[in-house]
Amino acid sequence: MLISDAKRALFVHVPKTGGVSAGVAFERCCPDARSKTPGVKPPLGRHAPYGRILRAEPGVADYWSFAFVRNPWARMVSWWSMIHDWNHSHGPASGKPQEGATRMRGNDMWRAAADYSGFDEFVLRGTDELPRVGRPQVDYLHAPEREVDFVGRTETFAADLAEVERRLGGDPARVPHRNKSPHGSYRDYYSDATRDKVAEVYAADLEAFGYTF
Repeated sequence: MLISDAKRALFVHVPKTGGVSAGVAFERCCPDARSKTPGVKPPLGRHAPYGRILRAEPGVADYWSFAFVRNPWARMVSWWSMIHDWNHSHGPASGKPQEGATRMRGNDMWRAAADYSGFDEFVLRGTDELPRVGRPQVDYLHAPEREVDFVGRTETFAADLAEVERRLGGDPARVPHRNKSPHGSYRDYYSDATRDKVAEVYAADLEAFGYTF
């Protein structure tokens, strides 16, 4: 989540959709960008859904808002790839879990997922056991009687981010893709069971955005 009171704009950061790069662009266009709501405890967090943001700050309900979404099958592979890399660099598999626990990315959800045997278990169990993993992206975009104004897609990230920058009054500039996962085709990761599980869990995203495997 990022808010600019000067530009009356709000960025809703859906996990694993290029949000770090979008945040860089937002902060470049909006030097007053803030990620915290004064007086709200516990803090909203960077992945706060639109509805929760508006409950904490009803005054931003008429701010122009945007978010990005991603093909759910590709998103799950990217998510697992990042957790897998963290696990072997800083998490339980690294042999130095205490060091990993102090790092920003070593949060409780990541440490839990690192215990899964592999991608299949991450999909089949993680979508049931880890609330963030099992949450459709559309849940981040809606509030009572309102929804995010502009929804870009990771698949057309450069063009959609340029539209966001124009809306914020900035000059579109190339923003490096942060936190990029070095995996191959997402389709290579799936069995019939895991492909169907993603379709079931993210059915609302498939209907809303027309994504297919």
